[in-house]
Amino acid sequence: MTTPPMDHRVLRITDSEMDTLRERLRAAALPTPSPGPEWSRGIPLRVLERLRTHWVERHDGRALERRINAETHTFHATDIGTLHAMHCAGDETALPVLAIHGWPYSYAQFVPLADAIDGRRTLVAPSLPGFGHSPAASEPFSARRIAEALHRVMTDDAGHARYLVYGEDIGAPVADWIAGLYPHAVAGIIASHPSYSAQAREGVELTDAERAYLTTARDPAESGYAHQQGTRPDTLAVALQDSPVGLLAWIAEKVAAWSDGGVATEFSRLSDDDVIDLVALYWHTRSIGTSFRSYSEPDDFDDHPIVTAPASILINTHERGYPRSLAEKSYTDIRSFERLESGGHFTAWENPHAVAAAIEEHARRVSSPS
Repeated sequence: MTTPPMDHRVLRITDSEMDTLRERLRAAALPTPSPGPEWSRGIPLRVLERLRTHWVERHDGRALERRINAETHTFHATDIGTLHAMHCAGDETALPVLAIHGWPYSYAQFVPLADAIDGRRTLVAPSLPGFGHSPAASEPFSARRIAEALHRVMTDDAGHARYLVYGEDIGAPVADWIAGLYPHAVAGIIASHPSYSAQAREGVELTDAERAYLTTARDPAESGYAHQQGTRPDTLAVALQDSPVGLLAWIAEKVAAWSDGGVATEFSRLSDDDVIDLVALYWHTRSIGTSFRSYSEPDDFDDHPIVTAPASILINTHERGYPRSLAEKSYTDIRSFERLESGGHFTAWENPHAVAAAIEEHARRVSSPS
């Protein structure tokens, strides 16, 4: 595996692109809202108008560009295609942490986590295939294949014999695969989105409490986006890749619904700038359509091996009812089990200090003599 030269400027936005974006935002034709309670039919027009105005008049795209480009970025030739990774450098004697994002976010939403870690260890945050600066994979999107590729990035390319792993959303099963496949190299997994694999594993008997949780965790009102992205991704991509306001509406609704407190708090710990930074990265990298392959192709999210590497389970508020017994069916060496008081689906983005503290505590546990 070869690694092309490092690039400190992965995000390059021309003045012309900025001007065109603002023109398209101003010219957007917005729909008439459907009747019903706010958020029951999608993002309210008043919220979308506020975000659009902020993007046009106050959002600093250059600040986003500078912050991302301040870190080191590498590009790795792998069996599934080129993978991008952001490296936030830290103490080289400490265990590094591999942080894997999900949908609809990106590697850049781990910058607050890197800030919270504050140089105590290196954080490596890749772009999953089809997201950000990683082109779509040359083969179908697969948690196992991505796990194998990222392990080689960490060991063969970055030179880390042992490391910690952390994943959220679709990045969580990738992290589980890595920890399950490579317990000799993974010193620990910190899981704020712990595995659901027990529901699909042959011979595993779920308790009534576990079945009840899994039933409530699948909210039909929140599943429409996944069905569309999984069955007709190209049709949806046409609309979202052509319209910045459409892209803003599609992503911002999910950020509001899944963040701490849900739509009632309208992004809670996240600012309008935070939300627009995320949407702008999808816009400028033209990656929304290829990101949908993570919904239309995978069939192995629940198939990872039993994880024997030491695990710290950190339950986010979006999954607050997750039973410890369910985790014990996927992780055999649980060192801690904690329920966060704040931080929803976007756990490290919303509550980076709590995740950073959990990483440090886990590293202390696995580094101390037994």
